[in-house]
Amino acid sequence: MSIETRAPAPPAPRSKASFRERFVPFLISAVSVTVVFGLAARVVTSAEHWPRIKLQFFNLEAIRAAFPTVFRGFLTNMTVWVIALVAIAIWALVLAIFRSLNGPLLAPLKVFAILYIDLIRGIPSLLLVLLFGFGIPALQIPGLPRTGLFWGGVAMVMGYSAYAAEVYRSGMEAVHDGQRAAAKALGLSQWQTMRYAIIPQAVRNVLPALLNLAVALQKDVALLSVIGVRDAVREAQIYTARTFNYSSLIAAALLFLAATIPMARLTDYVARKDQERRFQRTV
Repeated sequence: MSIETRAPAPPAPRSKASFRERFVPFLISAVSVTVVFGLAARVVTSAEHWPRIKLQFFNLEAIRAAFPTVFRGFLTNMTVWVIALVAIAIWALVLAIFRSLNGPLLAPLKVFAILYIDLIRGIPSLLLVLLFGFGIPALQIPGLPRTGLFWGGVAMVMGYSAYAAEVYRSGMEAVHDGQRAAAKALGLSQWQTMRYAIIPQAVRNVLPALLNLAVALQKDVALLSVIGVRDAVREAQIYTARTFNYSSLIAAALLFLAATIPMARLTDYVARKDQERRFQRTV
């Protein structure tokens, strides 16, 4: 006795939403957002000391006067950020590979990666910047740079690479065991399996999480100002000390927002595309 199997019927096409169904929710959202932010602005601007705060923090003349020097410092922030991103991507991947290795001969590399990640993640980024920015140049080791900019950047790379390594490792562990079994059946070594089968899939799986770390790093580079690096924040502080006006800090904040908001939207876009890709694979 044979059993006939019928192919599943194709899903019914979704009808397009009418103009009213699209416009009314948008209108309600716009009105609610306007009301909430309008009330917040009303509360702030009606405060007794708002005129003084406006003069001290939102003085357009002071923002224009401080902008050139703050922008030059901001270019330093972005330079450190780009270089650190490349270094973190490479060093974190190396750490993740070390931690994923198996076998007695490779145990020292795995132990090193575990100790490194556990120790560095337990130290705040600000403390790392202070220790490296002031401590290592004070040693005056021949052949090593002695600038706070260099060692502050190294501190950021070391701190964020520990977090990025765990992100890489989670992506590696998410790869199905069948991939490793197939690579072993083809005669690939452990290194070849990592290179050709595991790492490409892992990087693709964790790309949204890595972009989130990149956004966080973009802001934390401002920590270098505590060791005297003349970045955007430091230049803003210098202007404030000279004029007793804090509007230069707003100029620095606007520059960071101009850099981080597009990066955040890119992260959302990549995450949405990754979710769609995963959904299509399960259908």
